[in-house]
Amino acid sequence: MELTLSVFLSQAGDHPVLLGILALVIGVTIISGATDAPNAIASAVSTRCLTPGAALALAAVFNFVGLVGMTYISTAVAHTMFNMVDFSGNTHQALLALIAAMIGSIGWGVFCWFWGIPASKSHSLIAGVTGGAIALNGLAGVVLSEWMLVIYGMVFSLVGGFILGMVTTKIIEFLFSRVNRQRGNKVCMVLQDICACALSFLHGAQDGQKFMSIGLLGIALAFGMETSGATDFPLWLMIICSAAMSLGTLLGGKRIIKSVAMDMVSLEKYQGVAASLSTVITLFVASMTGMPVSTSHCSTASIMGVGASKSFRRVNWGVARRMVWAWVLTFPCCGFIGWALAKLFMML
Repeated sequence: MELTLSVFLSQAGDHPVLLGILALVIGVTIISGATDAPNAIASAVSTRCLTPGAALALAAVFNFVGLVGMTYISTAVAHTMFNMVDFSGNTHQALLALIAAMIGSIGWGVFCWFWGIPASKSHSLIAGVTGGAIALNGLAGVVLSEWMLVIYGMVFSLVGGFILGMVTTKIIEFLFSRVNRQRGNKVCMVLQDICACALSFLHGAQDGQKFMSIGLLGIALAFGMETSGATDFPLWLMIICSAAMSLGTLLGGKRIIKSVAMDMVSLEKYQGVAASLSTVITLFVASMTGMPVSTSHCSTASIMGVGASKSFRRVNWGVARRMVWAWVLTFPCCGFIGWALAKLFMML
């Protein structure tokens, strides 16, 4: 049976919680567009290669294109998200556990935002959904072979982004060593614009597939479909999530991007290119290999690597410690919240 929008709405009549799941997916996607998408273009604004308005318009367009486009290229990240947990069993309880897990991940995100904890919304979603699956099926609800890709992604985003930032900076310095500074800056501005487009595309691809896969999981449960295997997204779901991410970028991104660009360490134009290119490579490799990663963490690690290319003393190691502490706190805390809420919802 083809999962058209009309078929989904008719099924939602039997399982109204489906509409709740879709609403939450749209909500977290809008929030991701407003808070995470600007990080992909912050270095372009910081180096004055793009104005905030132009950068946001560009990000909105390429977030949309990235979410839809990457779905036709590779759904490796969605496959990981879809198959890392097992919600099989009683359909009604499974849907309640899933929606409770999503509410828990959103609640944790708000808590972290209030207290200034640099937690990733992607990691919060993963932890919350994992907690919900454990509440439903115990430890059997976690598919370890797929979940390990989350661990690999955390290590790769930090270590890989840092090393790539260092190496890319050295390569660019060598290539531009005999180029006139003014001409080099012009070339870097063009490269920075290209990297900003690529980063926005890959942000849409990474975060979009994460959130969209949870919506698809809810649909699969309600329709009694197999919840492991292929992840074929209906076009209407792709369009809705793409539009939500672009809307969030346009509505809430201006405040975030100004803050990020102003707080960011002052970068030379070639350093901005190195940081952006390193993040592009990190996100592309992660997306093609199915590792769910945080765009913000990849970007931060790359910028740290750029700073380390000059001297390790120039790196703010406190940033790395905060990222690690965010991981340490997010997975057990958000996982427990998802588990507790799922248990509560299933008792009602």
